[in-house]
Amino acid sequence: MEDVQKKVLKALAGFEKPAGNKDIAQAAGLDGKEVTKAIKVLKKEGLVDSPVRCKYAVTPAGASKAN
Repeated sequence: MEDVQKKVLKALAGFEKPAGNKDIAQAAGLDGKEVTKAIKVLKKEGLVDSPVRCKYAVTPAGASKAN
């Protein structure tokens, strides 16, 4: 897993509710475009879910990898 993806997972694990790209980027200290790319990969792997349009949350499988 790439460093950027790991940072995104850790940031998402810190939110209690689904978060948008800007919030994730700010929490992870990353650029918004990096976050978008990482989320696409993480969604394909089943580590991130999108329960609300344009907002993302970590799945149980993603939470275990975030630590």
